[in-house]
Amino acid sequence: MSVSIAHIINPVGVSPAHPLFAIQQITFESIRNAKAFSAPRNIEICSTQFEEDRSIIPSFITVLPNLTRSILDESKFTKQRKLPLVADILNALGQHSKADYVVFTNMDIGLMPSFYESVFTEIENGHDAILITRRRIANAYHSIDQLPAIYADLGKPHPGYDTFVFKRELLEKFILDKICVGIPFLEVSLLHNLVAFATNLKLIDRAHLTFHIGMEVMPPVDEEYYLHNRKCYEMQILPKLKLLLTKEKFPYGDLSFFSRMLKWGLNPCYRTSLMLEMEGMSAKRKAKFLLDELRWKILQGG
Repeated sequence: MSVSIAHIINPVGVSPAHPLFAIQQITFESIRNAKAFSAPRNIEICSTQFEEDRSIIPSFITVLPNLTRSILDESKFTKQRKLPLVADILNALGQHSKADYVVFTNMDIGLMPSFYESVFTEIENGHDAILITRRRIANAYHSIDQLPAIYADLGKPHPGYDTFVFKRELLEKFILDKICVGIPFLEVSLLHNLVAFATNLKLIDRAHLTFHIGMEVMPPVDEEYYLHNRKCYEMQILPKLKLLLTKEKFPYGDLSFFSRMLKWGLNPCYRTSLMLEMEGMSAKRKAKFLLDELRWKILQGG
């Protein structure tokens, strides 16, 4: 029986004058092209959205029931931004799709034609979770007619994680609390859930599989919403995942000490204090193992 994939997105209804409008149109078309490239693979494209966003969704996408709450229902903010909770988006797919694997991307992430085919290859290689970093391209593309040029633009790498693929059964284990999309600590929370619950996580950070229009690596953030997500992560998510985290399960965990600490230290998705704590725990386990081996050897008279 062939493996199936369901890709969930969360479109936003904006006016044609808004910069996100053109970006979303390019994203839609890139998803359509990627699905066609991988025909006849079993790929379902789904969306979940607020009622006011339904009109912009293309007909090739399966429209799931509307979202019924936003971050504004869970906390008070000075600036009103109707941002959905990532848990609600993923749970909508879990309730309405039986696909084996889930793909989640933001609406400003476009797909290269070979995207799904590459994902299927990694699944067939035994990976139950995949992280994919994007390529950044110039903020000079505004139309789906420019897709050939977009595909040809290699751009530059980006260190953050914005494309997540994982086995559907992992969704039932995720701890995401009230993390909202479009704000930092979304990617950190998803990363740590995958590290905690996946058994064979793969990082793809050197391939040209996705693209993002715009070269900024760390754009300005809304402080109120940033603090909300950070609080959710630090107080509700990390404490519940911490015992399941080991340095060996993290991306770059197989590199030398200095190489992995450099990778972790420079990447905003990793917290240096946490990674150093993981290092300490690993060293403690190794020391205990060596001590136990010495004790057994002495007891056996070896």
